[in-house]
Amino acid sequence: MNILQRNRGLAVAALVSIVAVMTVSCAMMDKKEQGGSTMPAISLSGAQEVPPVSTAASGKSTIKIASDKSVSGMVQTSGIAATAAHIHEAPMGANGPVIIPLTKTPDGNFSVPENAKLTDAQYASYMVGNLYVNVHSAAYPGGEIRAQLSSK
Repeated sequence: MNILQRNRGLAVAALVSIVAVMTVSCAMMDKKEQGGSTMPAISLSGAQEVPPVSTAASGKSTIKIASDKSVSGMVQTSGIAATAAHIHEAPMGANGPVIIPLTKTPDGNFSVPENAKLTDAQYASYMVGNLYVNVHSAAYPGGEIRAQLSSK
């Protein structure tokens, strides 16, 4: 291989890398412009339930609420025989009504139903930290693990 072929190969590899980085950056900017969130997963625990629950169960939520009030994401759990999961409306330390029932997936996790959307009032509650997600079980029908959803 001569030096021209080697340099051409390096140039092509560099160009491919640049295009990949730009593609990911543009996708993230598009998501932000659409009101998407790139928040990290939040942890669910029994200590956050009302009243608190002593359990080895845990979970993580990747639920996202966009500025157009659309809701997406999922809840993954471990150490729990989950029977249901929901998004509820209430501040930390209180229980509230179900506003979005989540759908159990074949792997035992829960996903937000397609096209789920908050009302204006529910979105206002979300903006001040008054929505939460919890997972129910037969042992704890009121909820075994919970996490508040935060707009921050």
